Amino acid sequence: MIIEQILNDKGREVITLRADDTLRAAARLLDERRIGAAVTLDADGEIVGVLSERDIVRQFAREGEAALEMKVGNAMTRAVITITADAPIDQALQLMTDRRIRHLPVVRNNRLTGFVSIGDLVKWKIAETEAEAQAMKSYLSAQF
Repeated sequence: MIIEQILNDKGREVITLRADDTLRAAARLLDERRIGAAVTLDADGEIVGVLSERDIVRQFAREGEAALEMKVGNAMTRAVITITADAPIDQALQLMTDRRIRHLPVVRNNRLTGFVSIGDLVKWKIAETEAEAQAMKSYLSAQF
């Protein structure tokens, strides 16, 4: 199974931020949309970062309430790790585990085409495992 299949199922809408948004505005957006991270784009639509709940909490721990007026560009993760839509789900899971991240922007020709979370991937892996178990039960029932 590949990332494209997850995007086809869940949709391709990606919630984005601008680097000059405040952390207060970003936190509100994450809360309203019930998501854990958003991609930060520049004026040309290029990915310049990812802002996660962890990034906001980290800044709040360091700066206190003043962090809420900090710009997203000063708090986001700039070394963005991406994946392509034709990558296997297992590759994405391994990448997330190795890099200790929970969100991956999906790109095609260096353009953002989707966003997957560890929850999206685990959901698909569970469904795949359950389908395999059911197929095995059906096979064994037919044999005996």
